[in-house]
Parts: sequence; C-alpha cells; structure tokens
Amino acid sequence: MKKLTLLAATLGLAFSSQAIAKDVIALEVSTLNNPFFVTLKDGAEQKAKALGYDLIVLDSQNDPAKELANVEDVMQRGAKVLLINPTDSQAVGNAVRIANKHNVPVITLDRGANQGDVVSHIASDNTAGGKLAGDFIAKKLGNGAKVIQLEGIAGTSAARERGAGFAKAVQAHNLTLLASQPADFDRTKGLNVMENLLTSKKDVQAVFAQNDEMALGALRAAMAAGKPIMIVGFDGTEEGIKAVKHGKLAATVAQQPALIGELGVATADKIIKGQTVPATIPVPLEIISE
Repeated sequence: MKKLTLLAATLGLAFSSQAIAKDVIALEVSTLNNPFFVTLKDGAEQKAKALGYDLIVLDSQNDPAKELANVEDVMQRGAKVLLINPTDSQAVGNAVRIANKHNVPVITLDRGANQGDVVSHIASDNTAGGKLAGDFIAKKLGNGAKVIQLEGIAGTSAARERGAGFAKAVQAHNLTLLASQPADFDRTKGLNVMENLLTSKKDVQAVFAQNDEMALGALRAAMAAGKPIMIVGFDGTEEGIKAVKHGKLAATVAQQPALIGELGVATADKIIKGQTVPATIPVPLEIISE
C-alpha cells in the first residue's frame, strides 16, 4: 500500500511539473499607458491562456533604451518567441538583433521594424486607414476643406503610414492642409498642440488625429475654444467609439487591437510547432461614424 501511495505521489509530482513547465512567449509593448495597447495585451493574454503558454508582458514606457533592456532580460528567461510592438521602428532594430543573436524568432505587432530579422509583421493597413480618414472628411465637408493633422511618434511605421495615406486623400480631394504637427500619440500633447494651432489656424474645419488619444485631446481643446470642428481619430478604442456614438468625435478608423494580440500569439504558436507563417498578416479595419 505504501508503494502504491509513493508511486501515486511521484506520478502526481511529475504531472504537476509537466503542467508548470509551459513554453514562454514574450510580449514587449511600447506603452501600457494607452488603451489600444492594453487591449492588444489582453487579447494576447487570452489566446496564450487558451493555447497553454506562459506569456511574459513587458512595458517599454515609450523608451527605446528600456525596450532594449527588457528584451535582453527576457532572452535570459527562456522565451521561445518575441512579440514586439516597437517604440520606434528604427531604434527597435537593436532589440530585434538581440533576439536574432539568441535565435529567438521575432514577430512585430502594429508597428514594423526597419532593421533586424523579423519572421512576421501583424498590423492593420495603416496607409489605407489614413486615406479612409481623409476620404471621410472630404465626403462630409467637400473638396478643398481646411484640415489639420496631428501626427504620432516620429519614426514609427504607424505614424509614417497613416500620414502617407492621409496625404493621398489630401491630394485626391484637394484638401487644404493648414498644419501637420506631432503630438506623439498622447492625449495631453494632442490637447496642447491643438490649443496652439487653434490660435493661428482659426479657419480649420476638420482634424485628423493619427490615434484616438490625440483626437480626444484635440476634442477638449476645440470644446474649450468653442469651435465646432470635425475630428476624426484612429484605432477604434472603447473611449474613442463612445465619443463617436455621443456625437463628440465625427469618426474613428477602427483597428482590432485584441485581434492583433491574438494573432500574435497564434502565429508564435505555429512557429514553435515548426510551421511556416506569412511574412505579413493584415488585420481588417473600418471607419466608425454616427
């Protein structure tokens, strides 16, 4: 009887150890001080749990140096795949090369990497989204409308691509671009930049903000100035969509951050299992308006 008990205990310990020894996937996020990336993280965590992976989440706090330090740290923690949402598409090359050196496959999310070897890039078509926003403004206000653009973080692929798409719409509809200034995807900066622009560009009719955080900041500035300006955001965050439904923002180009996170983990799972994955995985988007 004692032998059976000992055997059962040994088997229980073995099964327990097997359950604990999960493969590790690392998720490096540019910032968790942005609802879009929090939703992306949540989607990744749910998928990792469903597939039985241990997901380590790291916050770069929009600092390339911290991003690099985090990646160096996670390489020592046995990550099988690195999912990374870059702080800067150029600077992230250093972090990608660290993973390359450790033979850890890299998947970029939402923003691309200009350097280093990346197995797959998962993102919305930011260029198409920027044009979608410009087309919407032209449809509502007509060709030649006077617009301002609030840009995201310089050097990120998302800011560059959204701006390029919007530029196509500006040209196609002969929109008058009064100003295009960075506000770093940040709500407070969006508010401050918009306040300054409203003093010199008083005839502005519409604003395209490259994310909902800046759009909500611009909204506060416009409301404080008592100016009825059409504002279009990007990302389709919960708060952004709520502002659209309440008639405060005119529209938001909706991404699916949770799906980006889910696809990141699902793609990592395929890589771990030795399967081939696409170099680019597009995530659908749409414009949400009243």
